[in-house]
Formats: sequence, structure tokens, C-alpha cells
Amino acid sequence: MIRYVGFSSLPLLLTSALAFANPAGAASDYPTVTVVDYVLGCMQTNGQTRRALESCSCSIDVIASILPFEDYERAETFKSMSLTTGERSGLFRESAPAKAASTGLKRAQAEADVRCF
Repeated sequence: MIRYVGFSSLPLLLTSALAFANPAGAASDYPTVTVVDYVLGCMQTNGQTRRALESCSCSIDVIASILPFEDYERAETFKSMSLTTGERSGLFRESAPAKAASTGLKRAQAEADVRCF
């Protein structure tokens, strides 16, 4: 039996299709620039191949499903600032918030490595 799907059901079907297209779902909360920057950096490390593109894209999706964007951004900021020189840069490496942010990002990246590589 064929069932007619009216226009009132169309938004539900499209939403369901999009959920299956991007099972992690959370990556859409990350700005496109952040996603692309991550994937390009990941591909530099893992090779410029189609397989690396797929694995790196999967990786940011997993990270995004674990860490809200604000936490990811905080961890990346601490990481970036810790590379500066001078005595004050120690705050970005050794403070409790820096260590917590770094730990959260490392855990998410480890999970992404297990699932995607």
C-alpha cells in the first residue's frame, strides 16, 4: 500500500533526513571557519588524501558532539596563548582553567581518534 505524505509531514521528513546525514549533529554549532581550519590542520598532519579528509571531518564532528563550541574555543585559546613567550604565558599553561580546558579537548580528541582513524 502506498501512503500519501502531505505537505504538513514534509518538514518532519526533511528534519529526519538531515539528522541521518549528520549523525553527530553538533558540528553545525561550530562556525564553518572553525571546522575548515580544524580539517585543514588535521590533513596537514595526516596527509592530503581523500581518506584523511574523511577521517578529519569525522574527527571534528566527534569533537563537536562531545564539546560545546565555547569549551572548544576556550581550549584552543589557552593552547594558542601557551605558545607565547615570557613569564606571563605560564598562566595559559599552568592555571586550573587552562588545564581543565586542555584536558577536555584532549579527551574529545582521543575519542575522535578512536572513532575516526
